Amino acid sequence: MTLKKIFLLITWMCGPILFSSAQKITTGAEQLDVLLPMIKGQAVALMVNQTSLIGKVHLVDSLQHLNINIKKIFSAEHGFRGVADAGETVGNSIDPATGVPITSLYGKNKKPTAEDLKDVDIVIFDIQDVGTRFFTYISSMHYLMEGCAENGKKLIILDRPNPNGHFVDGPVLDLTLKSFVGMHPIPIVHGLTVGELAQMINGENWLANKIKCNLFVVKMKNYDHQKKYSLPIKPSPNLPNDHAVALYPSLCLFEGTVLSVGRGTKMPFEILGSPDFKNQPFQFTPQDTPGMDKNPLYKNKVCYGVDLRNEHPGNRIELKYLLQLYKDSPDKEKFFNNYFNTLAGTRLLKEQIKQGIREDTIRKSWKKDLTAYKKMREKYLLYP
Repeated sequence: MTLKKIFLLITWMCGPILFSSAQKITTGAEQLDVLLPMIKGQAVALMVNQTSLIGKVHLVDSLQHLNINIKKIFSAEHGFRGVADAGETVGNSIDPATGVPITSLYGKNKKPTAEDLKDVDIVIFDIQDVGTRFFTYISSMHYLMEGCAENGKKLIILDRPNPNGHFVDGPVLDLTLKSFVGMHPIPIVHGLTVGELAQMINGENWLANKIKCNLFVVKMKNYDHQKKYSLPIKPSPNLPNDHAVALYPSLCLFEGTVLSVGRGTKMPFEILGSPDFKNQPFQFTPQDTPGMDKNPLYKNKVCYGVDLRNEHPGNRIELKYLLQLYKDSPDKEKFFNNYFNTLAGTRLLKEQIKQGIREDTIRKSWKKDLTAYKKMREKYLLYP
């Protein structure tokens, strides 16, 4: 395809292109002039979801329009169209819009098998991440890399901005707590794009048996880690806006406590509460919310807590919410559940909170590991 035809296609997908000095970020998916020569004439599989857009057109639709041979779609948590609840089983199916078979890689089978990949020449990953260790798309990417490496398939990652990529913070994962919400020895907020993280996974030998994935990252243009980026589409059902995405690194830890994070409302990850916190000023009632959560914690029960919609998240994980609500808890023995350490990636944080240790002291306990991680991170940065 000529550059002129590619330009016309991008105009069809994105609308008229207005050139300006603002230097708009160009995602990996938007660089068809780079991608198409690598996949033309190849049998292609894609791990994509509702965020895999070029302008307003899905990547799958765009490639089909260009007569690319798409053999299958691999789906991660929330499914190909991004409507499944957190943790909900997503099965194999056929996409009704395109007729392309969908193979779920969320559930029992998290890694593509030799059978899954036998009719595929090349695999593409294009999913919007939010820059936290416990957001499972990066775990799905890890297993995709591993499956490609084991079966001799090349993986192309179409890079996208990290909306929380302007800082690095939190405890580094203790590998004895390794799980699907924490697979790598990285902090809660890792400060990498998916392309950079994929290079780190390869470079630090984190794939099984230290195998290497044949990896190519289509870098973004005009991106740097300090550049603010507003997500054009919500990355998961319960991250509906930029403010929730910014609070998510701090509030996801509450999924390891008795408090609701607002699932079942129109304000998930912007509010906190429980039926037992009647000493708190704000109240809400989680309900069956189509497209977000069918069976939320405390469904149809009045929850009392705090409204954080006017908070301005800074360049760090805020522990003040955890410390204050633990202090205000009417039953401290039941405040934490068994999921907290898994999310935190450390057993120490829970004990520090229970002991009433000050936030600045807790943060100092992360410093040594964070310093080592930041030094390692420098090797894999693709952007300033």
